[in-house]
Amino acid sequence: MQRRFLILLFSLFILGALTACGSQSKEDVIKKLEKQTEEMAGYKTEANMKMRTGKEEQKYHIQVWHKKDDYYRVKLQNDQDEKGSQVILKNDTGVYVLTPALNKSFKFQSDWPQNTSQPYLFASLLNDIKADPEAEFTATENYFKFKTKTNYQNNKTLPYQEIYFDKKSYQPVMVKVFDQDMNALVEVSFANFTKDDSLKKEDFDVDKNMAMSPAEAPVANMEGADEELEEVLYPQETFGAELAEEREVKTDDGRRMIMTYAGDKNFTLVQEKAEVQPASAQYSVHVNGDPVQLDDGVIGALEHNRLEWSHNGTTYQLASNELTQEEMVAVASSINHGAMVK
Repeated sequence: MQRRFLILLFSLFILGALTACGSQSKEDVIKKLEKQTEEMAGYKTEANMKMRTGKEEQKYHIQVWHKKDDYYRVKLQNDQDEKGSQVILKNDTGVYVLTPALNKSFKFQSDWPQNTSQPYLFASLLNDIKADPEAEFTATENYFKFKTKTNYQNNKTLPYQEIYFDKKSYQPVMVKVFDQDMNALVEVSFANFTKDDSLKKEDFDVDKNMAMSPAEAPVANMEGADEELEEVLYPQETFGAELAEEREVKTDDGRRMIMTYAGDKNFTLVQEKAEVQPASAQYSVHVNGDPVQLDDGVIGALEHNRLEWSHNGTTYQLASNELTQEEMVAVASSINHGAMVK
């Protein structure tokens, strides 16, 4: 009897040891992800992003190039934006947001992407996991899943995310970003994630990335270039301020609408037709701030008390001494989903 008991005990010990060897802890997986990041000279990936933060779902196709250590190229194409894509670049000289169809760029003195969560960048996902001591880890049949807090500097309405890595390759598969009620408002699905050591510094050059395909290249006499601003949008989120004055100013390109909102938090909103710059006269704006992503996926330039962005052929400028930067992003995000008048 005693001999059988010892054999059973030994068998259970061996089984437990084998099970332990076959499973991986949260720390084990993080170490593997860190090792993969250190060993990759670069990577390319494509992803599809769905955003449900407004009235209508927005869909984006994203192309990411990364070269070690700090070179990034992120191209975002909105399915509903007929005016082309935006490109976020990071190279030796700074961070840029390019709009090739307008031949326009913003240059930032910014710590992007280290200073905020980026659901489509491998290193950012790993940083969020490591920064959250309460990150939850689950191993399923096919994936390693982490649930972590996010680090969106100008958007506190999306505090949580779930990050899925392939169990065999340790590559990102999907990211879901949630609101306080755990509704998935942003979803990024990765495809074609491949390690790439062929990327060169020239691939992250501003001029090279401005020279997009003919369909996106700036053309001075492009169709609609002589049309003036036709549609005026009003913000749904005003933080209690009401429209106090609305002025129309004639410009060389048509008209500019200036709207003044008054209340506890005053602000001014300007709308005008996005001007297409000649290919020989690239328009660059230097910003002492950060690129920010609005709720419809558009990338804007935020500097102190001013926010500028372009969407569907219209350029917007929002300025306020009372609104916080997070509130400015909320107002701007609500404009693209607001009421429209002729």
